[in-house]
Amino acid sequence: MSPAEHEPHPLLHTRVRDIPSRTEGELVAVTREHHRGGIRRIAHIRPAGGIEFATSADNIEPAP
Repeated sequence: MSPAEHEPHPLLHTRVRDIPSRTEGELVAVTREHHRGGIRRIAHIRPAGGIEFATSADNIEPAP
């Protein structure tokens, strides 16, 4: 398995919201990871004063 590959994203380095958790933070990276025979796009979000977390890139939207 190859390491995660970074990809460009129009919301990179802007404030976004993870729709399921409603958590907001800066989108610091989007990676493509091999998972169960397919490729998943993972958004890496860093909330203010918090710990970076990951979610599906399909689950993010610009924060208001």
